[in-house]
Amino acid sequence: MANITLAEAVKLKSILTKRIHELEDEMRRVAFTTVEKGNSPEIGARSLMVVETELDEVRLDSRLLDRLMYRANIDNEINFQGQQLAIVEAIELATQLRAKGRFYKELSMAKKEEIQYGYSESITVYQVALFDPEEYRVKSLQTEKDAHKLSNFINAKNYSIILDFDDSKYF
Repeated sequence: MANITLAEAVKLKSILTKRIHELEDEMRRVAFTTVEKGNSPEIGARSLMVVETELDEVRLDSRLLDRLMYRANIDNEINFQGQQLAIVEAIELATQLRAKGRFYKELSMAKKEEIQYGYSESITVYQVALFDPEEYRVKSLQTEKDAHKLSNFINAKNYSIILDFDDSKYF
């Protein structure tokens, strides 16, 4: 059996998913035809059974690839900020860091003090930030940097991991 990297497997997984959808669509097209009463239906180049068999093979490959990818993401680790993280955990941490960075950026755009209109005609009401927006601007930049750095580590690791999978049917 041929080998591919985990990075190639990630790309191949999306190709297989797209291929499954294409074959499902093809099955819908070849399953029916319209004919005038008394005429025989015209049979296309590929029968429903042929397309169904190919679809089953692609689905089997997709499941195998999933299993190999999941196992690799659990068994392999990345060192990030002094911690050893399984790839699956590192992927989740990168997602969380991106979300944290977006939230920090939102906080950084707040005004330290802002008049609130519509509360009362006779009393002036202010919304006061109980934090320093500039601190959160700096935190946002650092968090985004950390997310990018971690994503780069994950990507580099994905190119170093070899999976026992033959992709020759798809390339």
